[in-house]
Amino acid sequence: MCRWLAYSGTPLLLDTILYKPAHSLIDQSLHSRLGVETTNGDGFGIGWYTQEDEVETPAIVRDVGPAWNNRNLREIAEHVRSPLLFAHIRASTGTAVQQTNCHPFRHGRWMWMHNGSIAGFHGMRRELALAVDPTLFLDLEGTTDSEMMFFLALTFGMDEDPPAAVARMAGLVERTGRAHGIDAPLQMTVATTDGKAVWAFRYASAGTARSLFFSTKVEALQKLHPDVPLLQELSDDTRLIVSEPLGDLTGAWNEVPEHSWGMVREGAHELHAFTPV
Repeated sequence: MCRWLAYSGTPLLLDTILYKPAHSLIDQSLHSRLGVETTNGDGFGIGWYTQEDEVETPAIVRDVGPAWNNRNLREIAEHVRSPLLFAHIRASTGTAVQQTNCHPFRHGRWMWMHNGSIAGFHGMRRELALAVDPTLFLDLEGTTDSEMMFFLALTFGMDEDPPAAVARMAGLVERTGRAHGIDAPLQMTVATTDGKAVWAFRYASAGTARSLFFSTKVEALQKLHPDVPLLQELSDDTRLIVSEPLGDLTGAWNEVPEHSWGMVREGAHELHAFTPV
């Protein structure tokens, strides 16, 4: 499958998030502890927003090679500062290793990344594609189930209500899968953002969903670890959502409950049950 992280909060150099943690995403690309595959080397991608209010679309950099030895990624990480970052390392579930299949995906101001799969996607791909809004369809670039999920959620109203749109997408995938004789069509952890808030989802049609964690409130971590300089620099709104913890700092990580969604933005955070519609 894949590993990913979403960061929102105090603007930081991307290097601080991607490379410096003890079990950083770059380390996970070679040594994942909780993923289905230990190695995630079928491409990577990062997407970030600037601090300039007039910039409505995120920057995206994606490549088909592994993240662990990409010099361009290292160069960007040491020079770009952002308040909102998505990063993804890919282990293909069968679709081609090509740039358009690397996450995160972008449409307008939105980004999307996914870990998991739609079981039997090849057999139901055309049917799902026909449900995508015709005005969006030509913007589909790749061949992954992940991008299809994104465009279905956009079709179902991401601009108005992201959790409801993702619930409708998941419901369609499950109905379509079961019509094709697949009892457990959907396995997903998903992150999506409009540049202001981050929504994350953990769900599986059956069995255990892929791992997902969120960071503890900064104020609590500052009290627990007054000797960690970086923590003292972060705002109370700073949060990380990750496929697996970036280190072993006591009290830093909390598992996202099964079948749930959460939202993080400046001044607010939420956690709710998730049910496909």
